[in-house]
Order: sequence, then structure tokens, then C-alpha cells
Amino acid sequence: MLSEKFARTELLLGEKAMKKLSQSRVAVFGIGGVGGYVVEALVRSGLGAIDLIDNDTVDITNLNRQIIAKTSNIGIPKVEVAKSRILEINPDVKIQTFQLFYTPETKSMFDFSSYDYVVDAIDTVTAKLSLIEETKKTSTPIICSMGTGNKLEPTMLEVADISKTSVCPLARVIRTELKKRGIKDVKVVYSKEIPIKPAKSMENIPDGKHQIPGSNSFVPATAGLIIASEVIKDLIK
Repeated sequence: MLSEKFARTELLLGEKAMKKLSQSRVAVFGIGGVGGYVVEALVRSGLGAIDLIDNDTVDITNLNRQIIAKTSNIGIPKVEVAKSRILEINPDVKIQTFQLFYTPETKSMFDFSSYDYVVDAIDTVTAKLSLIEETKKTSTPIICSMGTGNKLEPTMLEVADISKTSVCPLARVIRTELKKRGIKDVKVVYSKEIPIKPAKSMENIPDGKHQIPGSNSFVPATAGLIIASEVIKDLIK
């Protein structure tokens, strides 16, 4: 048995799979409501190395759904909070942090060929498309989170190729843009639930920004755990 910490997981996956996970490196872009739970599950499953990419700091509005958010760490960079949490779970994990927004302008900072898997848990369409394009160049597996805001039913989340998605407005945009680029075979987690219109608008929305979506503690979390399960199963297959 490789480690007592992961003995229960090894009972399910076997020693060979656990060794593979311990030797794997995953990049998680976006450490929010979805990405935070991806990180949590990957680390608790015995992943050996993880890169964390996010420019935000913990905000009071994150307390309702983000696993890393506590009143005691409001204002602290999310990547640093996540790193500290990871090391308390497994001090042996190799961690790199990037406190930045991933954009086509910052893509040169990343060697996508060095990753065994990439997780897209970011919000912007441009950044998502860039991540997909870059991973396709290096044949690096990627899984993308579609919209989890304004949703109430975690049981309506599904894993599918982007070409098979429906209902989700974000998936529709990504699907259209990928088709224009001739890119196929992109695994996503998306919801077939029709988005709920928020009951009220949040105040102080920055100029040029759209209405902030409503959120809860269970839909983004479920999406994150589903993504982590797909990453683990793909890595050990």
C-alpha cells in the first residue's frame, strides 16, 4: 500500500492506479465555486502535482459556495489560500501557483505539454477557447465547465462532448466558436436545466459587465466533483 492517507481510495482503484495519480500533474484554471472542489477532490485522491491559476482574492460573496472561502481569509489570493489548504491535506503535493487571469496574452507562461490534464473552470469565453486551442496543440486532455450560475438542480448536470450539449447558453456559444475553428472532441460538464432569472439585481455592477448570476453551495460543487472524477478516471484508465 503506497500511503495510509489514501488507503481507502487504493481499495477501489488499486496500487497501480494510485502510483499513476501520484506521478500525474494537473493544471486547474479558476479556483472558484467549481475549481475549488476540483482541487479538493484531486488532492484527496492522491494527485502528485497541481498548478493553480487564478487572479482573484477571496471575497465575502464567495462564502456561499467556494470551499476555500472563510471569513478569516477574505482579501487573500485564492491560489495562496488553496495552496495552504492542499498542504494541510497532503504535504507531499508539488504545487505551483499563478496569480493571474489566463488570457490569450498570458498563454505563453504555460507549457501545456507538461500537464497530464487541464481543467477549465474559468468564466470568460475568450479564455476558455484559448485553453482549448492550446491543449489541442499539445494533445493534452482538457475538461471544461460550462455554466453553473442561476441553476438549482445538481442532478441535471451531465458529462458530454461539447457537440452533444443543449440548453446551456454558455455551451451553445462555445460549441459555435469551436465549430468555426474546426475543433472537435472537447469533454465538458454542463447542465440541461433552464437558467433561472435572478429575483433581483446586485448593486454596483461595474460598467460593461453583465448581471451577476445567482449561485448556491451545491450546483458548482457538484460540477467540480464530477470534473475531478472524470480527470481521475481518464488518468488511470
